[in-house]
Amino acid sequence: MLTTLPKPETKARKTKTPFREWFDSIVFAVVAATLIRWLFFSAFVIPTPSMENSLLVGDYLFVSRLHYGTTTPVTPLQVPLTHQTIWGTSIPSYLDWIKLPQYRLPGFTDVKNGDVVVFYLPVEHPDMYQKYSNVLPDLHPHPTDLRSNYIKRCVGIPGDKLEVRLGQVYVNGQVQAAPVRMQNEYFVSVKTAVNEENVFHKNGIVDYAQFTETFGDSIAANDEAGYVVKTTDALAEKLKTYDFVKRVQPVWMEKGLKEPFLFPASDAADWNKDNYGPITVPKAGMTVPLTEVNIALYGDIIRNFDGNENVVVEKNKITIGGKQLTNYTFKQDYYFMMGDNRHDSADSRYWGFVPKDHIVGKAVFVWMSIDPNPTSFLKKIRWDRVFRMI
Repeated sequence: MLTTLPKPETKARKTKTPFREWFDSIVFAVVAATLIRWLFFSAFVIPTPSMENSLLVGDYLFVSRLHYGTTTPVTPLQVPLTHQTIWGTSIPSYLDWIKLPQYRLPGFTDVKNGDVVVFYLPVEHPDMYQKYSNVLPDLHPHPTDLRSNYIKRCVGIPGDKLEVRLGQVYVNGQVQAAPVRMQNEYFVSVKTAVNEENVFHKNGIVDYAQFTETFGDSIAANDEAGYVVKTTDALAEKLKTYDFVKRVQPVWMEKGLKEPFLFPASDAADWNKDNYGPITVPKAGMTVPLTEVNIALYGDIIRNFDGNENVVVEKNKITIGGKQLTNYTFKQDYYFMMGDNRHDSADSRYWGFVPKDHIVGKAVFVWMSIDPNPTSFLKKIRWDRVFRMI
């Protein structure tokens, strides 16, 4: 006689509550966004005019971390999708109780001359930020991977001999092509009063000021009226065509005129932002004698970024572990960065070299651009800059 066996009892599948589904979705989105932001690319916004007119205040960028290879986190105890502080507050978003060694994953290219690069600001090192407060007054110490993100153009790669002569960059003795939209300072001498809206604003010139004696007598005669403007070479040439313009002259600091707060802080270097160097950008394996000038140039990176301990830097000597060095061999590569707005950029000319372990990624394209001071609501978005390659 056949009998039917009872079916095994099955537990009913528990249905997730709406709150649980919402919570799981949020966790998944945060984890995915964190991984993408760390491994592939990050979004940044331009807050200052130091890269004008190549990049404008209000440009939103995608920065590729894949180009140079992404770096592993140094400070793992931080709130996801934050940087330095929790959104909208001054509360730190991290704890530095744990610090991990940094590694760089393989990339598919190296930083090249002319690349627009995002990097961590090295002078936010705890032993350096006070020294450079005159140049960057809002500096605060942070761990390596949580220092402020800066964006500049790389003008010197490891091993390059770099010099600036009247605003023109020379690398290894060869003149370097200026970026297409690079901005310089000009004196525009005028015969009559100027309609600033029609002349400057319509040409995209937003940084200008009427000439006064505070600019010095080297660019104009005492009875000459005009403006000091920051603009591109192409727009400077266009200004020359106006019938009320007498002349347009570049404004340069004279060679030998020492500029305060310039890097390095040494009486042996009478440099300024327009006439700078020559200097050699450190390269891993390169050895330099520790002269007074070289100590001023390389002392900070030997002490803070090259993996040394017990380093004492003085004006005329460097000691490591109590032993005085006569020369030094660098352990990692460094870079020299400059903004495209050459007279309004706090860059390597003022605070020195960028270590390779501070490189974040390569700026690829502008995905949105919002004018912070539009002439009308309809002009709030700069449509001509959307999806512009860098």
